[in-house]
Amino acid sequence: MPRPERPLELDGTALVEFAVDLRRLRQDAGTPSYRELGKRAGYSATTLADAAGGRRFPSLEVALAYVRACGGDLELWERRWHSLAAELNATVAIEIETDEEAPYVGLSAYRVEDASRFFGRERLVDDLVARVERQKFVAVFGPSGSGKSSLIRAGLLPRLPAHILRTPGEHPLRMVSGFPSDSETVIVVDQFEEVFTLCQDPDERTRFIAELLGRKTVLSVRADFYTHCCMIPELAAALQDAQFTVGPMTAEELRHAITLPAMKANCTVEADLAATLVAHAHGRAGVLPLLSHALLETWRRRSGNRLTLTGFQAVGGIDGALAKTAEAVYSSFDARQQDRARDLFRRLAVLGESTEDTKRRISPAELDDDQDTAVVLDRCTAARLIVRDTESIEITHEALIRTWPRFREWLSSDRDGQRVHRELTHATDGWEQLDHDRSALYRGARLAIVREWAARSQALTARERAFVEASTKAEAEEHVLARRRAKRLSYLVGVLAVLLAVSAATTIYAVRARDEITSQRNSAIALNLGSEAVVEHRTNPSLGLQLGLVAHRLAATRKTRDGVLSTLATVVKAHDEEVYAATFSKDGTLATAGRDRSIHLWNVGDRRKPVRLGTLAGHTGAVRALSYRPDGKVLASSGDDGTVRLWNEQGQLAVMPGEEAVRTVSFNPDGRTIAVGSSTGVVRLWNVSDPRNPVEAAVLRGHTDAMRTVEFSPDGKTLATGSDDHSVRLWQDGAEIATLSSNRVDVYDLTFSPDGHTLAVGSGNDKPVRLWDVSEPRKPAELPSLSGHEDVVGSVAFSPDGRTLASGSDDRTVRLWNVTDPRHVTEIATLSGAAIAVADIAFSPDGRTLVWTMFDPTMRLLNANLDAAIAEACESAGPRLTEDEWRLHVPDVPYTPPC
Repeated sequence: MPRPERPLELDGTALVEFAVDLRRLRQDAGTPSYRELGKRAGYSATTLADAAGGRRFPSLEVALAYVRACGGDLELWERRWHSLAAELNATVAIEIETDEEAPYVGLSAYRVEDASRFFGRERLVDDLVARVERQKFVAVFGPSGSGKSSLIRAGLLPRLPAHILRTPGEHPLRMVSGFPSDSETVIVVDQFEEVFTLCQDPDERTRFIAELLGRKTVLSVRADFYTHCCMIPELAAALQDAQFTVGPMTAEELRHAITLPAMKANCTVEADLAATLVAHAHGRAGVLPLLSHALLETWRRRSGNRLTLTGFQAVGGIDGALAKTAEAVYSSFDARQQDRARDLFRRLAVLGESTEDTKRRISPAELDDDQDTAVVLDRCTAARLIVRDTESIEITHEALIRTWPRFREWLSSDRDGQRVHRELTHATDGWEQLDHDRSALYRGARLAIVREWAARSQALTARERAFVEASTKAEAEEHVLARRRAKRLSYLVGVLAVLLAVSAATTIYAVRARDEITSQRNSAIALNLGSEAVVEHRTNPSLGLQLGLVAHRLAATRKTRDGVLSTLATVVKAHDEEVYAATFSKDGTLATAGRDRSIHLWNVGDRRKPVRLGTLAGHTGAVRALSYRPDGKVLASSGDDGTVRLWNEQGQLAVMPGEEAVRTVSFNPDGRTIAVGSSTGVVRLWNVSDPRNPVEAAVLRGHTDAMRTVEFSPDGKTLATGSDDHSVRLWQDGAEIATLSSNRVDVYDLTFSPDGHTLAVGSGNDKPVRLWDVSEPRKPAELPSLSGHEDVVGSVAFSPDGRTLASGSDDRTVRLWNVTDPRHVTEIATLSGAAIAVADIAFSPDGRTLVWTMFDPTMRLLNANLDAAIAEACESAGPRLTEDEWRLHVPDVPYTPPC
């Protein structure tokens, strides 16, 4: 039943004061007649008189026209109008009855029960129903906010005779047992992208997809996850003839979606409002949830049974309504509740890399069960910012991530820390599922990283704190046991000394036994001390380095040597955000680039104190790859803005368009050609003989997914390309001559040895570094793979002399390998201590410096002559280790500082 007609007004003084000041503004302008004001403003005298009458709140356009006609400060009055509108809206919204059924669903997707008010997509629904009737498998693709879920739920499902609707979640296979055995029931999977964002088990993902492909299935997939789908061959094959695209609404469709739901609820939409909404929404991707939310908020502030332009402007318009709602809810919380809200929304998002941030569904058990959390959940649910039931909580729509500045700020700050937190959450889940098994606890570097992050964050829940505390206790107990063993050995040394005095006959035996026991004691102490050194180095480099040297002196093992080397790397803040790429020029200039869109040039002659030489700026997206021309005079860069750019020391020389994001670029050794690999899977060759006027020379097609890496062989005759389609391809003269693939191996990076005979490939799976003999490029032969890394290898680099291969991994380590004989490779060193995955690796042209970057703002530099690095360690050790520090860390050994 419609409410009585009433204007948008307030019983208090704010509206009256606004009107009084408008009248005073007219007086200051010489009190022109309202007819004269109407001529100046373009509105009728009656409209302007009403604006200054104080009985009705004028629209923003009318108010500003009045101010303009009187010569007032437009910016000041616009701010005042919005402030008053917010106050009026808050009061009116409270007065609205809560039991009326709104004609719009806001951020929520339309459901089956909403079919009667789902308008504007009639033609698309008919087309989709026809496709589903004639095809066994259909995948509905569209950008976030294009209305895919509503199309599926309110359009398709009511017209299917039998269906099951599911979303994948973290464990999609769990839903399979509920699938019916008949072949007529349609399996509908909404938000299919969750098999990539939430499911962490590739095997479970593959088995779930196999189940779907064997049934009559409809998927709803976000368009930016299309390449993820194509990475799975079976799914890629099924998609060939199964794609159904959801694009923006036409103007007529938008008009129906805006006006017809209101008509069914016995309301009307002002013509000016309808025209404004269509104009603002037409042709925009992802706008539908914002439009629906703005309409819902406008309906809540309706005048009688009319949705007005004034009400729409008051809520902030299409782009501002959602942010206003979210900000108003957040502002209603006290300080503790605001902290809870921040932590909650961070948990409800998955941080993206190649794709934008997405929403994450969580279990209520992941949150603390306290009053503050309950208040936050209740208010956010009431405002339709989140949806929840007994089993899950999630944000209503990903549009909230895009349009609420505070949410974006929460996600953009300390992204590395948030990834550490997510890993901790998953580890806590696993620990609890294993009934608090000690083997599931953190230790060593992982525990140190979490404790460092937890010390500056208040986001841990009680269960996560319990996990960290249990991990800390377990590690401490293990250290105590190790110290006790060391003390027992020390005691035995003393006993043997007494025995020496008692019996000269056993002197030789006792000395040997004492030396053996001393060695065992030192090894035990060194084992613990080496781990402590790497951890201490992160906060106190001087102390960490000297403890590492002590450990190595007590027991000169490979492990303690690795520890010293890990503490010897110079850590430098290279950029403001993550550093994705690093490469050297012929003269030794280092170029780095990353997420902050800039390229920095460095002199690293003194690796302990690198000097920044300059910055190259021009990219409008993250810079993903760098490559110098062999003479070092021209630098090529590529990035997420879809361009490749050429630079010299003075600045930009040329810009070449790519296709979507351009991940990789490489100069041919002849300096005249560059290869460019983009996210579409296409490789383009450009003639850059004149770097100011590049000319496209060839297009190489063959890969079926995004390019990861391209590189020319040292003689320039062969081009190697690696892609997300799990293959490495070799090309000569624009034609493919060989394909290297092995058991669906993910390819992240590749590099040729200086002699061109060996190709190293950084990958995932069980053997993350693979070597190929490419002496005859048309007949490549796989060599023994290198094992040791515990996660994917994203970067590989040969030293200039070809004797050493460096590999950087997501396991936060760099490993160095002796590849003098590629058929019998041995590991030289493991460099640890990083808090995040390794992004890129490079050797200086003289082979003396190794540089690696992480997915954080830093880079690390190390003397590539490892023996020399250790011999020179004390030169950068800083203040000598004090006796107090010694007793704290090495209590059972006489004080003999290493430096």
